[in-house]
Amino acid sequence: MILSEDRLQDLLDKSLAELPPGDWAVTLEGSIAEGFGNPSSDIDFLLIGRCDEDLPTMPSLLFVDGRRVEIRTRSVRQLADQSRAVEQGAERPGRLSEDLLNRCQRVLHSHPLRGHALVEEVKAMLPLERFRRITADWWAHRARQSLRHAMALQCLGERDEALDWTRAALVQSVKSWAAGLGETYLEPKWLSMQLDRAGRADIRDRYWELEAAALHPADADAHAHADIDLDDDIQGGTAQAHLAACLDFAESLGIADVPRQPERLTVRRVAGVTTWQTGERVHVIRGRRDVFALGDEAGTVWRSLVLGKPLPRVLARAAGTGVRDPGPLLAVFLRYGLIRLSWKGGGTVTPSLPLAAPPGPVTPPPSTAQPLLSVSGASVRRPRAVDLMPVPADRFAAAAMALVWSNVVVENAVEDLTGALQRGQWRVAELTARRAVHAALRGLVSAHGVNPLPADSDLVRRMDLLPPAAWPLGARAGDLLRFGVDSAKEGDALLGELRFFIALVRGAVGADSFPLSFDSADTWRATLQLGHDWLRIGAHLGAELPIEEARDLLAGNGDRPHQAP
Repeated sequence: MILSEDRLQDLLDKSLAELPPGDWAVTLEGSIAEGFGNPSSDIDFLLIGRCDEDLPTMPSLLFVDGRRVEIRTRSVRQLADQSRAVEQGAERPGRLSEDLLNRCQRVLHSHPLRGHALVEEVKAMLPLERFRRITADWWAHRARQSLRHAMALQCLGERDEALDWTRAALVQSVKSWAAGLGETYLEPKWLSMQLDRAGRADIRDRYWELEAAALHPADADAHAHADIDLDDDIQGGTAQAHLAACLDFAESLGIADVPRQPERLTVRRVAGVTTWQTGERVHVIRGRRDVFALGDEAGTVWRSLVLGKPLPRVLARAAGTGVRDPGPLLAVFLRYGLIRLSWKGGGTVTPSLPLAAPPGPVTPPPSTAQPLLSVSGASVRRPRAVDLMPVPADRFAAAAMALVWSNVVVENAVEDLTGALQRGQWRVAELTARRAVHAALRGLVSAHGVNPLPADSDLVRRMDLLPPAAWPLGARAGDLLRFGVDSAKEGDALLGELRFFIALVRGAVGADSFPLSFDSADTWRATLQLGHDWLRIGAHLGAELPIEEARDLLAGNGDRPHQAP
């Protein structure tokens, strides 16, 4: 070790002087106990108490003689529990917690300082040879997952990302091999020293050659197998050759069941992911909470998916849609957890990195598109977009239903206003016009994702909820709400101003083509169908329906409730 026994005992005495008194066995763990470390390394003391208590997990941080000292405490029962948990998890290494494995490793490779008998008693709870096998299997599982994931990304044309996962698999493969020899320290930062101590210069050198080929593509030729051509740039076929070389190396280290067969990768459905389409816009809902809106090209690729088929066939089918370079779009679907991959005979592919965030779908930053949605679907930034909506799925559906219904109310109010003006019903005309203005404002704020809605009387004062570009519409709405009618001339002016205002609002929220709901049977049928598209997903998500009659529309699959035989 880089510190002498006397120095460690001195640091321990000074550290214990800053803590409450207790009867502890003490052992040094971490990189210094492993024979690694440098002047910046922490001094990690583990204090073991012969008790059944749950002692604090969080360490105490001290500064002693210019060194940073971390003091952790564990009871014998806690240490027994973690050893037992590692044993129980050994059969399913993919679910074995890295933190749990690391805690056991630190104890097993620690250097006793006080209470040697108790320290050795704790170490005996999990035999060292057994722990080596468990750790080797844990790393091997991760190496297989990373290699399969790299193979998938290579197939999809994501070469840079495939290269990164290949590098991760290199580390995991050689860590698995080294763990079998007793080098079980989990953090990869001391890998070079572990490989030096393992005593196999051929494996050490081959690892660094392959690592250099990834980091310095210009040197790749010098580091390849004689039968593998790694050109000056690890792109295209050369990236594939580098992956092949790493697969060979992993196999030589005992990482089995990763043949170079991307057809063993199958595209699968993810539980809780559903699709719904309004017009041409495809929406994908993840976990009943997240809504992803797909641009035209992304939607086309999504609609081409045939789940349960090998990845190369799924990619070929997507390429047949005419969308340029569909592989990266499939990679986005995979990254966001909208689809998953399984390996024939090996379950779902779940790559993970040590000391990193737990594996799982990526959640991108929410879309900033404004307005958020139109009657035809969510707004997207570009044709290849897979945009996350900034509101939960149920609120998104409720806002969309409110948007559609507000347009129906606008159409109805304008029709009523026209009739009132024809009969000289000036007060009726005023109230009906206000109803139309309020309905249009409801549609405007709904298009920006506001839900639940403010009260109608408050809508015109809540324009500050929207982007500044929408504020002039609020001012115009205020003028219309104060518009009085006492003559046919004023009525015609009101109708003209109202129609212009409605056109501005619909232009702002993408409802220019909304059907003239009450103009004919055909336009009413189109309105019902448009409403049904949104109601269907709203009901699925448990969103509040805009009116009770909407349930009849839903039950009738978009048809009117009373049909002639």
